[in-house]
Amino acid sequence: MKTVLKAENISKQYRLGQVGTGTLSHDLKRFWYKARGKEDPYLQVGAENDRTSVDSSGYVWALKDINFEIAQGDMVGIIGKNGAGKSTLLKLLSRVTAPTTGQIKIKGRIAALLEVGTGFHPELTGRENIYLNGAILGMSRAEIKAKLDEIVDFSGCQKYIDTPVKRYSSGMIVRLGFAVAAHLEPEILIVDEVLAVGDAEFQEKCIGKMKDISGEGRTVLFVSHNMASMKALCKKGFLMEKGRMTNQGNMTEIIETYLAKTTKSSANGEIPADASSMNSGIAKYKSIQLLDSKNEMIERVNYMADLRFNMTIDCKSALKDVMIDLRINTRDGIELVHTMNKYGSTNKQPLSQGLNQISCIVNNQLQPGNYSVTIGVHETNGITLDFVENIIDFSVMNIGEGENSGFTYDFKLGHVHFNSKWKVEN
Repeated sequence: MKTVLKAENISKQYRLGQVGTGTLSHDLKRFWYKARGKEDPYLQVGAENDRTSVDSSGYVWALKDINFEIAQGDMVGIIGKNGAGKSTLLKLLSRVTAPTTGQIKIKGRIAALLEVGTGFHPELTGRENIYLNGAILGMSRAEIKAKLDEIVDFSGCQKYIDTPVKRYSSGMIVRLGFAVAAHLEPEILIVDEVLAVGDAEFQEKCIGKMKDISGEGRTVLFVSHNMASMKALCKKGFLMEKGRMTNQGNMTEIIETYLAKTTKSSANGEIPADASSMNSGIAKYKSIQLLDSKNEMIERVNYMADLRFNMTIDCKSALKDVMIDLRINTRDGIELVHTMNKYGSTNKQPLSQGLNQISCIVNNQLQPGNYSVTIGVHETNGITLDFVENIIDFSVMNIGEGENSGFTYDFKLGHVHFNSKWKVEN
């Protein structure tokens, strides 16, 4: 297979705060260096992209020394924590912005779906934006017209196709944006996490379409936090950490490496300060423990034994009403259990200023296997105060308790046990 995308030592640096250097003499010196074809002298200073710390230099490397090759027909998944540089990399590949150093070699047309509304003019209708996007990709009006009905049908926006897109919901914009990007026959399709905005039915359509595109010999780059989708779609993967590409290779192995590196709680259940994927500064999880019936910390649970979680949340100020959630995922990232302290209840759940102790007992219906726990706390209007992914791992053993003692089961036949009633009549 021929190479269609190649990155050679690409880096991207941003100035934090002001865009200028801060002084007239430095701005003139930068202009003089640029006029002579030399590198910007103020790009020699900078820190790596660590979102948990503040660097005194005022510069940050969003990407640093990225190298890779992608062949025609590859479907490549890019994973990493928030702030790892995934979206910045896609913007460079899509030519939305230029690298500070290094070069990118591209063979073929690129269509990208990076952020909700990217590439759409809000005052133009959906139909007009389809023609605009096609023209940007270098297609003739006749070529776009031949694809128009197919694009509109896939997007499901037939009723609103002649309405200005500024009146579209974010979900409708994503639907139309993906339909345009996928159907105007680019050699390379780049899709960021925006598919998370769409509903489940549309996500399934998008995944199927990306498979079709790859099967036609075209290339797809896909960024997502959904490990199950990544594993199902992609054979090749990249792992990003703090602006660097730390691993390349088989997608399954990349996912396992990423999950193994995910920040975990300490031996006594304390949660590291930088473990949160999202944090508002108002509330923060301090600890989580999985306990047995004797209130001792455990990592392995007998089959059908209750899962007892103890958590501590530190609040900067009192909160009148919050939702606390706990999720149990497979090690592939498939969410099996999502439980909250309240679902649509009008009863208020306050948290006091300082430390709050939270307990949750989950009736364990999991089959033997390995699982991880994600926790969150949110305001009732949906704003996330703190969210910590895959903070502890645990195993459900094929050894039962009580009447299930001696239980054995092949967990590959499923993840969850359901109580069911059977009746057979001959």
